[in-house]
Amino acid sequence: MWAVVAVAARSFAAGQFWGERRRVALFSPVEWARARSAFSFEVLARLPGGGGRAGLITTPHGQIRTPAFIPVGTAAAVKGATPEQMAALGAQALLANAYHLYLRPGPAVVEEAGGLGAFMNWPGPTFTDSGGFQVLSLGAGFKKVLAMDTAGLADDQVIAKGSERLATVDDDGVTFRSHLDGSRHRFTPEVSMRVQHQLGADIIFAFDECTTLMNTRPYQERSLARTQAWAERCLAEHARLTALSPARPYQALFGVVQGAQFEDLRRRGARDLAGLELAGGGFDGYGIGGALEKENLATIVGWVCSELPEARPRHLLGISEVGDLFAAVAAGADTFDCVAPARSARHGAIYSADGRYNVTRAAHARDFGPLDADCDCYTCQSYSRAYLHHLLRARELLGYTLATIHNERFIVRLVDSMRAAIESGGDAFARLRDGFLNRYSGG
Repeated sequence: MWAVVAVAARSFAAGQFWGERRRVALFSPVEWARARSAFSFEVLARLPGGGGRAGLITTPHGQIRTPAFIPVGTAAAVKGATPEQMAALGAQALLANAYHLYLRPGPAVVEEAGGLGAFMNWPGPTFTDSGGFQVLSLGAGFKKVLAMDTAGLADDQVIAKGSERLATVDDDGVTFRSHLDGSRHRFTPEVSMRVQHQLGADIIFAFDECTTLMNTRPYQERSLARTQAWAERCLAEHARLTALSPARPYQALFGVVQGAQFEDLRRRGARDLAGLELAGGGFDGYGIGGALEKENLATIVGWVCSELPEARPRHLLGISEVGDLFAAVAAGADTFDCVAPARSARHGAIYSADGRYNVTRAAHARDFGPLDADCDCYTCQSYSRAYLHHLLRARELLGYTLATIHNERFIVRLVDSMRAAIESGGDAFARLRDGFLNRYSGG
């Protein structure tokens, strides 16, 4: 017997929306299970007395040992580094952005090239986010800021100082203007799924609305309901597209939990997503998204993880600060992504075991030691702080590459050490965390 789902299809024209329902034949349950078997997650070790765990994600293009940091190549490239360099520094997977690739070069180009991995010459697992974060970025102008200080502020029409609103959200989707040329576009859950299927990443995310912490409680409630409705539509479209291309490698779909800083909304969002079932199964994993109060990050991640299925991986979107990573791993997050290591590197901000510092400061002009004496990366084994100081001050492109290699390796290696500590058992993770953070913060 064939599984059949009714899909709500909506179109946009001249500001008007209309809906129709169409029945789409999907895989039989046996065929659907066979397709999804190309993706799996296994918990291999647990953190005593906490939610943290070490595991193994299997995708059609390879495995990811978790916890793991996933470097971001927004436009199918980590700025300043080649895919070969990313592999050499220990990256297990890379994440690209569906919104940016939709605008340039276009998903059809990536599909014709053989998918994201083939297009960028990366043989390992790949992720694409849904474009939902760009709704926040374009709509409110906060760019990369996810951990916000919003004491005393509440405004549903909030916009960052000096920014122009380029996106508007309604219950059906998002209308936005390109940041490249001002052209008008429309993203719905179905469009996001189609774009991500064309891009061909191993792990893709459901289209969601990412709010700021400045939005009021009533708006957060409406947004959570909207994200849930979009998640159902994403599941339906994902199933339809998977059935249309049975020869393609299976793409795992992750639902995204929102709810801002409110415990009841976060828990409800997680439970509602976990309860969705379609054609024999729900989401393959879950993302934890939205702006977070930095001091409550571990608590919020803990709320969400306690409501999600143990047998599914959890990805915390947009986080890479050292303290945040330790807190999130202990609370149960499995994978992470963030542009910060590469972006910081291009501005001369260097991670080290003794804390972050700016190598472009005059104090490093004659420092012929490595960026970090404890680091095993190519940059630290081959070049000095003085040389990086010179390159970055002179705006030589090599400086961006060498600094990026180091910062990405630092974060990748740090999360790898957390995984090893969890696998070791006992109090190894606590000892690693306490010793590392004590030194990193200067005691």
